[in-house]
Amino acid sequence: MQSTYVNGITIRPLRNGDTAPVAALLDRLGPASRARRFGGAKPRLSEIELDALARVDDDHHVLVAYVDGDPEPAGMAQLVRDGSAAEVACAVADSCQGGGIGGVLTRMLAADARAAGITELRATVCGDNPRAVALLTRCAQPLHVTWRGGEREFVAQLGRAAP
Repeated sequence: MQSTYVNGITIRPLRNGDTAPVAALLDRLGPASRARRFGGAKPRLSEIELDALARVDDDHHVLVAYVDGDPEPAGMAQLVRDGSAAEVACAVADSCQGGGIGGVLTRMLAADARAAGITELRATVCGDNPRAVALLTRCAQPLHVTWRGGEREFVAQLGRAAP
């Protein structure tokens, strides 16, 4: 996949091991956004965690979003494949939330997943993250939701990729 431009947002795939955009985005997340993304307080990432988030291979796919006029990453969506299913996660810089970046990233990640033969997406979301819940609800159907403690686990079936 090459870079894609949608409504003032450029989406590009992350290169394997390119930790700079990952670290830059995490610097743009406030404490509440970090807690929602990582399921608890996460003031900083270890080098091992940062390397894991920047891993791209046959089972790991990462998209990074940039908005016009801002050289720093505005959002990131990640997919980790497990057979025909994949776990997905998304983060958007605090200053960019509510601008459609998460939706664009999630739709593109779902399209890439379909093209790779993935038929099911899973996501674990903090229960107090209504934007993420709304985004996941719009992106794929049917949707199965299970509560575990203060988290919701979403399972969405993907249709087949267009030939």
